[in-house]
Amino acid sequence: MKTNLTNLFCTAVSILALSFSNPSNAQKANDYNVEFTMSKINEPVIPNNTVNIKDFGAVNGGYVLNTKAFADAIDAVSKKGGGKVVIPPGIWLTGPIILKSNIELHAERGALIKFSTDKSLYPLIETNFEGLNTWRCISPIYGKNLENIAFTGNGVWDGSGEVWRQVKKGKLTESQWKEVISRGGVLNKEKTSWYPSEIFMNASKGADQNVRPDLKTKEEFEKIHDFLRPVLVSIQNSKRVLFDGPVFQNSPAWNIHPFMVEDLIVRNTTVRNPWYSQNGDGLDVECCKNVLVENSSFDVGDDAICIKSGKDKDGRERGVPCENIIVRNNIVYHGHGGVTVGSEMSGGVKNLHVSNCTFMGTDVGLRFKSARGRGGVVENIFISDVFMTDIPSQAISFNLYYGGKSIAETLEEGGDKIVNKAMPVTVETPQFKNISIKNITIKGAQQAVFLQGLPEMNLENIEITNLIAKAEKGFSIIDAKGLKITNVQLDIEAKNAFEIYNAQNLTLKNVEFKPSSANTITIDGGVTKNVDLSGLSKTTTVGKDVPKKAVKF
Repeated sequence: MKTNLTNLFCTAVSILALSFSNPSNAQKANDYNVEFTMSKINEPVIPNNTVNIKDFGAVNGGYVLNTKAFADAIDAVSKKGGGKVVIPPGIWLTGPIILKSNIELHAERGALIKFSTDKSLYPLIETNFEGLNTWRCISPIYGKNLENIAFTGNGVWDGSGEVWRQVKKGKLTESQWKEVISRGGVLNKEKTSWYPSEIFMNASKGADQNVRPDLKTKEEFEKIHDFLRPVLVSIQNSKRVLFDGPVFQNSPAWNIHPFMVEDLIVRNTTVRNPWYSQNGDGLDVECCKNVLVENSSFDVGDDAICIKSGKDKDGRERGVPCENIIVRNNIVYHGHGGVTVGSEMSGGVKNLHVSNCTFMGTDVGLRFKSARGRGGVVENIFISDVFMTDIPSQAISFNLYYGGKSIAETLEEGGDKIVNKAMPVTVETPQFKNISIKNITIKGAQQAVFLQGLPEMNLENIEITNLIAKAEKGFSIIDAKGLKITNVQLDIEAKNAFEIYNAQNLTLKNVEFKPSSANTITIDGGVTKNVDLSGLSKTTTVGKDVPKKAVKF
């Protein structure tokens, strides 16, 4: 009897220990209906205290600076342990808003928070931009090392980005161009670009995209203050952050940039920028863990929903991946990419689920990009039920030769080039592998699918299943291995529906051309091997460099 009691006690202790090692917030994959296991995404908990900015002297109308009223309202609830700051209907002009923990900013419908165009109100701070550690003007909405932050209500947050951004003449109508240059500023020698100031124009000439890596001290950066345009919302190294309901628009650079945030929810949110806005990204989720982006809309000037983890040496040394991310039920209008991974992915990206998203007129639909020098691994990506229409370039794009330009700009310059020279594999070599893409509809695109890896590090283990595409061009597959393409219906204008170069372990199964026999497949490359084209022999041309028996019909 004593032995039985002892065994019963040990069993109870084991069960209790197991329950603590698997807390209630550890949910299984099917709780989120995704392909990987992730913890429950915790929402912020905001204390039940409420203040109104009008009670702290805020003045409606857009002509009185309300920076102090916002700060005093936040301080008041913060001293009580946190709470809700209500922004009522009206036009509320303000400088930067500095967040504190346990704060909910509730912009009621009819509220417009307009950030001041006075750049002297935005001092330089050490921060992260374009994946690099650098100096930048403080963001209009800024917070670091926080917990429990929420943006709610249906009001509008406007970053006054028009005074910060460069504008290219070719992207505007004649009347829009006249309006832009009437603001002052300067034009380049060719009179094709407008800059807010000569300082901005000169500073941009030495930039790596938008960062000056040659400058080191704050004093050096101060001399180009006007060039260092901030993201609209910057929340760094924080936990439990929620965006639910508002509109965020007209950002100086990127729109919303959560950086090293754990438990992030973006839902029912509208993100807008002029389609011509330089670097006018929508949402850049960088080095974050446990993320849900759902039921939101994006209409922006650059990539819409972006997954990042730092750039080159800075990203690799930080070593913080973006992981456990769900993107579902979203709509994207203008943008350089609907959902994008990279090009700043040096810390890695893993466990990404994308489903039930619609892209209408985005430059690219699903966009994966990187370059030699990045390093990092992108893996365990699951994409399903994505619907695209009127895509002016590539609906699905993998490009490991990214050079900082949109695909539309690349195509204007002659398109992507095949590069056959392998380089040594090092920590700077990026890797993309284990990616599933299924149930995709493409109605109108310049190209349906573009897959280009590196000769020394091929794209690996990519499955594309149940794809229907109407496009000018079909598939380009370059330096890839372990590809499975199944149940594909192609309505393609070009003669070659598939252009395959140096592919290994590739299977095409149940591929239909519309009309039948209207398209062909071409295969080339000396390292091509184990390509299974069963049933497609009549439509295939094999180049002379392809080894014998490399292709199976």
